[in-house]
Amino acid sequence: MINPTETRIDNGNGHTISTHWFRPEGEMRAAVLIVPAMGVPQRFYAPFATWLAERGYLVATFDYVGMGLSRNGHLRDLDVDILDWARHDCSTVLSLIANAAGDKPLYWIGHSLGGQILPFVTGAERITRVLTIATGSGYWRENTAELRRRVWLLWFLVAPLVTPLAGYFPGKRLGMVGDLPRGVIRQWRRWCLDPEYAVGAEGEGVRAAYSSVRIPITAISFTDDEMMSGRNTESLHSFYREAEKRFRRIAPAEVGEQCIGHFGFFKPQFQRSLWEEVLLPELA
Repeated sequence: MINPTETRIDNGNGHTISTHWFRPEGEMRAAVLIVPAMGVPQRFYAPFATWLAERGYLVATFDYVGMGLSRNGHLRDLDVDILDWARHDCSTVLSLIANAAGDKPLYWIGHSLGGQILPFVTGAERITRVLTIATGSGYWRENTAELRRRVWLLWFLVAPLVTPLAGYFPGKRLGMVGDLPRGVIRQWRRWCLDPEYAVGAEGEGVRAAYSSVRIPITAISFTDDEMMSGRNTESLHSFYREAEKRFRRIAPAEVGEQCIGHFGFFKPQFQRSLWEEVLLPELA
């Protein structure tokens, strides 16, 4: 039986974050770092992490500063943005799991935002392969038709009005994304309003950072994703210019399912159709 252990670590930027470690009972085959989506706590990935550990993988999950179990104090007192999450939180956990993996393969599984921020992470060259799950650009005009109607309200009315008043984005009360530090929502808004997302909003240094990634990438996306359109997925991955890329765009019926969506991949009901048949061959 897999019993995850929590370890609180210094992220190197004056904050403590929560990590959970899922250790296999026998010999470790490889290591996996699960990098969460925006507003998604690490507990959401626990069933998936447990399943991997049962198959011999050392797995680490974590919450970004200000999120989930890494939320210490009030968000209005927290001054961080998405790049801080990547450069400090992700880099610190990656260093720890890389050391634990030794000479075994190390996989980065990034859900949505977790597949976007790899270029800003220190030590990424140690990664064997990146798997992005439901990852794409957040440029609002290329979002799905369903989402465009809602994000217009978010980006042009709610976020710019509410964030200065509250000192953070109270998304939980609003039923939008979840609570976010003000630096995160402001930076994310800039990205989502730019046709080239983070690359366009942050400048040539970020374009170069994406182009510097040379790790093989497998991009897994879903035709019924209510947030990421096919164009969103293509756009984001085009910035990884020098990486070998393989795309797997899945229609639910193709794997015997009725719906998958933006969050479905990590739910236990997809153990056979997605975890065993789609994911495991990528970790060979």
